[in-house]
Amino acid sequence: MQFCCCCCAEDEDDEEEKQPLVTPDPLDYFTREVQKRRDEETNLWSEPGDPSHSERDDDRTLYTLLQARNMTRVGSTGYRRLSVDIEAMRDTRREVRDKWKTVLENLGFMAEADSLLTVSAGASADRMRNAPAARAMLHTLHTETSIFSSKEPPPERYLFILDRLLYLDIAEDFLAKAKRFYPPTDDSDEEMPGLAINLPLLLARVEAMNGRGNDDDEEEDESEKDD
Repeated sequence: MQFCCCCCAEDEDDEEEKQPLVTPDPLDYFTREVQKRRDEETNLWSEPGDPSHSERDDDRTLYTLLQARNMTRVGSTGYRRLSVDIEAMRDTRREVRDKWKTVLENLGFMAEADSLLTVSAGASADRMRNAPAARAMLHTLHTETSIFSSKEPPPERYLFILDRLLYLDIAEDFLAKAKRFYPPTDDSDEEMPGLAINLPLLLARVEAMNGRGNDDDEEEDESEKDD
């Protein structure tokens, strides 16, 4: 015969109480991951592995603009101004990415170009196979071509892309094509429209707008009433 004392029943009750009342929703997790990847592809962060987006000036500026717009009334003058600045920075990043895609497609990677240029937020230098060679080639592209169209330090995201190209043994071909398609420009040459982003000016503008954001909204409301 088997006997069970009251303490056994209490232990069973304790085990049941330890079970979570609400199980994690797999769909919710999947939705967050999809949104994260969509944001990454939209903003093309220069430091994709930096979740705070504060390590580089350009990432910090774009992130500050996005945060400021989230706190601004949709449709207001301030919201529209912030949207223009945000899209200007995104356009600059897309133009650089398009240059890389052009070179890859010319090398015959029409179907693979997008996946080769995708860098997730989980990218880590520790996982790179040829980090020193990739960094040296990134410096060469920055100094001997106009593929970045900027004198600022090149985005770190392209370091991971070059590491992939080195692994596929096409990095040297990519460099040769980039030099041919995008030769270096003289310092006297004017920069292409949309590529000159004054980061300190943008930050100062955001701070000023935050200081008088409510005033702008009130002025707009008054003007709408007058109309």
